[in-house]
Formats: sequence, structure tokens, C-alpha cells
Amino acid sequence: MDRGSGKRGAYEDRYEPHMLQRERYLIMGMLLALAAIAWVWLVWQAARMNTQAMGLTMGVSAVLFIALWVVMMVAMMFPTTAPMILTFRAVSADKRQQEYSFIATWVFVGAYLLVWSLSGVLAYVLALGVEILAAQSMWLMMNAVRFGGAVLVVAGLYQFSSLKHICLAKCRTPLQCVLDTWRDGYGGAFRMGLEHGATCLGCCWLLFVILFPLGIMNITAMILVTVLIYAEKSLPLGPQISQVMGAGLIVYGILVMFWPALLPMGM
Repeated sequence: MDRGSGKRGAYEDRYEPHMLQRERYLIMGMLLALAAIAWVWLVWQAARMNTQAMGLTMGVSAVLFIALWVVMMVAMMFPTTAPMILTFRAVSADKRQQEYSFIATWVFVGAYLLVWSLSGVLAYVLALGVEILAAQSMWLMMNAVRFGGAVLVVAGLYQFSSLKHICLAKCRTPLQCVLDTWRDGYGGAFRMGLEHGATCLGCCWLLFVILFPLGIMNITAMILVTVLIYAEKSLPLGPQISQVMGAGLIVYGILVMFWPALLPMGM
């Protein structure tokens, strides 16, 4: 009996790392596949909207706007948040919770997306409010591009803020972040996903706000923002890249305020 148990334990010791590695590759593959599908859908949707009158809400319903927002988050954020998700999976396995860690990982991802979805609801409400005010004020209409330049300046200044520094530091140290906030069970995974979503939102929210003046369905702008977010979160010089990005946004925003034609929406 003891010999059988010993053989079974030795088999599990050999099998378990391979199983965990396969699950890691599976999760990574699913994240990248979802991101790729999201990019394809965004490019298709942008082509369809190309000849339509575009505003801050793109002239679409709240449901479609929020759907576009969520797809945009999947496309732009899954590649950059993958290290945090994979770290959560690894810590789950290390804590002897393999029996539920795969599902818990997707509970974590679902909670993360929920935070960004709620931010999309807020973005739609604010964008709709601005459109209504602009429709009632010729002055706002005439200066819309300059306000877009001001948004770029604010986004650049935020890159130097304490809150940005705190949130970025957490995003750059996924293992420490997961260990510091660890909670067991599916409920714990959901809460951790909400916390990471809030941290990620605090780190990047103004980089998404600048998509309004740059063009909410501007694929080139989306790709650029995605690359910059990945760089500041993942590369060794990430904090320096973040500040260079901030300086660039400030300069660009000031130039737009004086020469509105420099902004896509002003052309």
C-alpha cells in the first residue's frame, strides 16, 4: 500500500508541472486569441464607421458603445495585463489550489473586465453629456479641438502624478502585487480582479480618454497607446518611458491648442 502510494505520489510530482505548464500556455493562448479577435472586430467596425458622422459617442447606442469599449479593452489591455493574470495562476497553483485555479483565473479576468466595462458606462454618459452641451453652444463647437488639446495636456501631466506612479509600480510588479492582495476561493479571485482592474484603470484611464480627441475608432491611435502602455508596464525603462510619454502629450496638446489642425478631429 505504501509502495503504491509512493509510486502515485512520484507520478503526480512528474505530471503536475507539465499540467500546470500546459494550463499556462492555454491561458496565454486564450488571452492572445481573444485580443487578436478583438483587434479584427475593431478594424472591421472602424471601416464600417468610416463614412458615418462621428462624435464622442460615435453616433451609436449606449449598448453598442459599451460593447465597443469592452472589445477595445480586450484588444488593448489583455496583452499588457497578461503577466498579472499568469502570475495569479502561478500563485494559485503554488498555494495548492490547482483544483480550481484555472476557473479562478477566469473569475479574476471577468472581474477585471467588469471594472473596465463600468468605466465604459461612465465614459458614455460623460461623452453624451458633452455632445448635448456642445449642441447647445456654438462656442463649445468652435473650440472643441482646443478642448481636445487641453485633454492631451492633462493626460500628459497625469503621467507625472503620484497616483500614476503608485498604480504603475503595482502593475510592474505582478508577483508582489498578487502576494500582497491574495485571497482564497472564487470570491477572493473576484475581489482581486476588481482590485487589479481598479489599479490598472488608475494607471491608464487618461491614456484612453485621449482616444476621444484622437478618434475613438482611430486604429493607429489605439495601436500606439497599446504599445506605450505595454512599454511602461513591462520594459526595464518603463517609468522613464511613462514620463517621456507624458512630456510628449503635454507638448502635443499645447501645439494643438494653438494649431487645431494638428489633431485628427481638427483636420
